[in-house]
Amino acid sequence: MSRHTARPAVVILVAALTLGASACKRQEERKRPAPPPPAMQQGIPPPQAMQQLGAGGRIPSLEQAVKTDPKNVDAWISLGNEYFDSRQSQKAIDAYAKALELQPNNANVLTDQGVMYRDVGLLDQAIANFKKANEVDPNHVQSVFNLGVVYTDKGQKDLAAKTYNRVIQMDPNGQHGQQARRALEALQRGP
Repeated sequence: MSRHTARPAVVILVAALTLGASACKRQEERKRPAPPPPAMQQGIPPPQAMQQLGAGGRIPSLEQAVKTDPKNVDAWISLGNEYFDSRQSQKAIDAYAKALELQPNNANVLTDQGVMYRDVGLLDQAIANFKKANEVDPNHVQSVFNLGVVYTDKGQKDLAAKTYNRVIQMDPNGQHGQQARRALEALQRGP
């Protein structure tokens, strides 16, 4: 093949490859499913309704569960958790209070309720909850760490530092220990 006949062959080969590639692409596009319809057509509630329902829309069913069986501690805890996750602090506090009436020594519930007390500005009540959680379970690192946070909020730096050091002793290589180290560094740097 001469140089002059090779050039048209290369051009034809490139053109064939280009056309073949675009035909494959069109064929793949036909195989792909159509994009989903807008959210409302899928039955997904608008964002305002999702906030009211909570992260999975479980709040109404849990409210019904505790209404039907007010002694169902797991339902009260789950309801409190849903309120917690949807930042409905006072409702979470109230649901956790019902759970604690049924199970007063639940360190996790005491701690979560303490976080919600902090959220609404009831720092002394938050401190009381974290201390009680730690009395119930002396190895409950999260309650001790949260206690340090509230001491920091109140400007009680010495108590906060002491508490963060305790967290580091409890969880030297874990997430809480690392967070406590960062909190101590922030205390030392000041505002």
